[in-house]
Amino acid sequence: MRVLKVAACVGAVLLIAALMPNGAQADGDDEMDVTETPAPTMEGGDGASGADGTDADAVDREAEGIKIDGMSASEYQALKDSGENFQFQAEVSRMMKLIINSLYTNKEIFLRELISNASDALDKVRFLAVQDKDYLGDVTDLQIKIHVDKENKVLHITDTGIGMSKKDLVKHLGTIAKSGTSDFLAAAETGSADTSNLIGQFGVGFYSAFLVADTVVVTSKHNDDKQHIWESDASTFSIMEDDREDEQLGRGTRISLYLKEEAQDFLETKTIRDLITKYSEFINFDIYLYTSKTIEVPAEEEEDDEEEVATEDDAEEATEEGDEDSEEAEVEDEAPEMVEKTVWDWEIINANKPIWTRNSKDVADEEYNKFYAAFTNNEGKEPLARMHFTAEGEVTFRSILFVPHEAPPNLYGDYGKKKNSIKMYVRRVFITDDFEDLMPKYLSFIAGVVDSDDLPLNVSRETLQQHKLLKVIKKKLVRKALEMLKKMEPENYKKFFKEFGTSIKLGLIEDYANRTRLSKLLRFQSSNDAKELTSLEEYVERMKDKQQSIYFASGSSRDEVEKLPFVERLLQKGYEVLYLVEPVDEYTIQNLPEFDGKKFQNVAKEGLEFGDESKAEKEAMEKLVADYEPLTKYLGENLHDAIEKAVVSTRLATSPCALVANQYGWSGNMERIMKAQAYAKAEDTSQSHYATQKKTLEINPRHPIVKTLLARVAAEEEQADGDDKTAYHETTVNMASVLIDTARLRSGYTLADQVAFSDRIEKMLRVGLDIDPAAEVEPEPEYAPDAEEEEDAEEDEEEDAEGEEEEDAAVEDTPVDVEIKDEL
Repeated sequence: MRVLKVAACVGAVLLIAALMPNGAQADGDDEMDVTETPAPTMEGGDGASGADGTDADAVDREAEGIKIDGMSASEYQALKDSGENFQFQAEVSRMMKLIINSLYTNKEIFLRELISNASDALDKVRFLAVQDKDYLGDVTDLQIKIHVDKENKVLHITDTGIGMSKKDLVKHLGTIAKSGTSDFLAAAETGSADTSNLIGQFGVGFYSAFLVADTVVVTSKHNDDKQHIWESDASTFSIMEDDREDEQLGRGTRISLYLKEEAQDFLETKTIRDLITKYSEFINFDIYLYTSKTIEVPAEEEEDDEEEVATEDDAEEATEEGDEDSEEAEVEDEAPEMVEKTVWDWEIINANKPIWTRNSKDVADEEYNKFYAAFTNNEGKEPLARMHFTAEGEVTFRSILFVPHEAPPNLYGDYGKKKNSIKMYVRRVFITDDFEDLMPKYLSFIAGVVDSDDLPLNVSRETLQQHKLLKVIKKKLVRKALEMLKKMEPENYKKFFKEFGTSIKLGLIEDYANRTRLSKLLRFQSSNDAKELTSLEEYVERMKDKQQSIYFASGSSRDEVEKLPFVERLLQKGYEVLYLVEPVDEYTIQNLPEFDGKKFQNVAKEGLEFGDESKAEKEAMEKLVADYEPLTKYLGENLHDAIEKAVVSTRLATSPCALVANQYGWSGNMERIMKAQAYAKAEDTSQSHYATQKKTLEINPRHPIVKTLLARVAAEEEQADGDDKTAYHETTVNMASVLIDTARLRSGYTLADQVAFSDRIEKMLRVGLDIDPAAEVEPEPEYAPDAEEEEDAEEDEEEDAEGEEEEDAAVEDTPVDVEIKDEL
C-alpha cells in the first residue's frame, strides 16, 4: 500500500454549541444561543488541501493561531498532542484527488452529500431505538441543524444520529473498506471505470467536503465511546479525545467546514437555504437552518439590558411628578414608538413532506393540490389529473404524476428540447431533473417525481448511470401516464386535449410501442357534430353496416374541408367524415393504418369505395364510364403533361371535377404543409418527387360543363381537317385546361404556372365577350412637354454652364507658393 508522507495536520477545530448541555438539543421552535469560535489562521500558504505536508515551522505558526472554544494556543496544542496522527489509506488519497479534480463538476452537491449522510445516521439510530427504547437517551430529537458562521468562514452541519466512535472515525473517514476499490480507481484514472455503486458507504460522499473546504473537522459521539475530534486537511488526519464538558454532543456528529476563498458563496444563508430546498427538501428528518429575520418592537425594549433605567431616588421623584401630573387633563395614550430589531432563530427548511411515500388512500385532494402548486410554482392552480402509484418488480419506485392545468409557454416552439418536469429522487434525496430519456418528448409536459431505492448512483450522485433499470422505469412511467389520461373526467379531458392534443398526435408518430393506447386518446372534428370533438371509438360505433373504412379529409379549417369536392357524395349518402384541420393530423393518421380493424381512407386519394352500391347502381356506373370514354381519352392524350389520366368519378356530387392523388402521393393539404416547412431544402429531390407527381382527373358525368365538353369532343371528331378544326381544337383544349386548373385549386393544390392560368382565363374572357383573340392593346400616345417645363429646363442648363466656367477660372487664378515652385 502506497502511504503518503506524514505531515502535521493543518487546520483548526470550530465547535458550535448548537446542542444544550448534557447532550439534549433544544426544540426547533426555541431560540438557541450559538457559540462561534474563530477560524484557523493559515499563515504562509493557501491551505493544505492537495499538499503532502508542511514543515515544522509552518505547523508551529499555525498552532499559535489556532484557538478552539476559548482555549489558549498551548491548551489546544496539548489537546492535539494527546491525539494520534494518521495517514489516509492510499485508496482514499487517490479517491479524494479524483473527487476534487475530476468527478464532481458541481461543487454545490457537497451539502447534499453531507445531509444525505446525516440522514443515513439518523435512520440507523431510529432503527436501533426501535429495538432498544432507551437507546436515544437524553437526545430524543432526530434532526439536522446547519449553521453558517460568516465571520469565521465556517459552515457547520450537525445531526443527532448514531455518531461514530474512534474506531469508526478511522475506518469510515480514513479507509474505504470495499473490495475492488483499487481496481476501480486505477480504471477511473484512465477513464474506463463503471462508477456506479461506489456511493453506498459513508465516506465516499463525505470527501466531497474538500471541494469547498481546506480543513474539515468532525466532532462525533457514539453511545459506546467517548466524544472524539477528527481533523484533516486532505493530506493527513488526526484524532483526539474531546473531554470538554460544555461541548459534549450527547450523541451525533458535527461537521465543520473551513471554506476556501473561492467557496465563500456558501457563507450566504440564502444560498444554503436554496441548496437545501433544491436537493434535500424531502429528507425524512427535519432540517433546521440558523437564520435571521427583522421584527418591529417598542423602542424601550431595544434598550440595553445591563443599563439601569433609573435609581431608586429617580424612581421616587418620578412618582411624585406623576402625582402632580395626574391632575392634568386626560389625553389619549399614544402608540409606542416602534423600531426594527434583528433576531436569530432556528427555522425548519423542509416543511414539505414527501406525500408520495404515503398510501394514496391516506392523502386528501387538498394535499395533492397543495403539493402540485408548490412543486410547479403555480400557486392556487390545480392539476387536470394526477396518478399516485408504486411500481414493483424488476425495480421498485414510488411516483406521483401530474397533468398541468395549462400548457407551458412555447411548448411546441421548443419541442424536442430538454424539459425538467420529472424530478428523480433516491431515498428522498434529489438527484437530478436533467434527463433526456426518462419521459418521451411527447409527454414532456407531464410533471412529477420518481423516488427509488434501487437505482445505483455514480460517485458524485450528479447523474444516474446509463442503466437498464432506467429503461424499465421509463416504460412504466409512460404506461401510467397514458393510463392517467385515459381515466380523466370527460370535461377535464376536453381542457386537456385543447392544451396538449398535439402532443398525443405527435406520440403516435414517435412511439410505435404505445400506438394502440395513444389512438384511443385521439380526438378530431367530425361531420357528425359541428361543436364537439369525436374519438375514433365513437366514430366506429356510428359506422354504417357495410362501411369498411374510416373516412377523413384534411385542410386548413373546417369550413375549407366541408367545401372540398371529395366529401360531397359522402355527406350526401350520410357517411361521417373526420375533418383533420391541424397541421399534424394527416401525419398522425399516416402512422395509424387502422383502428379496431377498420382502415383509414383519405377521401382525396384513389381507392375510395362505399361498399353499399346496388347492382343497378353498378351497372349504371359502367354505362357512364363507357359513354364518357371519348372525353376521358381525349383529356388524357391532350393534357398528358398536367394529369396522369382522366376517369369518371363516383365521389363527386356538385363539382365538375377534382384532382385525386394516388395512395402514396400528397394530398393538397399535405403539399401545402410540406412547401411551408421552415427548414425545407431548395430543390430537394425527395420532396420534388411527390410535388411533381401527376394526379388523376375525376370528372362528374352529371355536370353540365362535363357534358358540354363531351359534346365538343364528339363534334370535333366529325369536323373536316382545316383551320376551323384546329381553332376549334385549341378552344376545347384551352377550356379543358382551365377546368383542370380550377380543379387543382378546388382540390387544395397550388398552381405550378400562374401566368399561364391567367392567360387562359383572359382568352376565355375574350371569347365570352366576343373580342377578337388577336386584338392587341391600344398603344399609349406620346405627349409634348408643357412650355413652362421647356423654359425651366433651358434655365437649368444655362446655370450649369456658368457654374462650370467659374470653377475653371478659380483653378487658373489660384496662387502657387514660391517654395513649391522652386521645388518643381
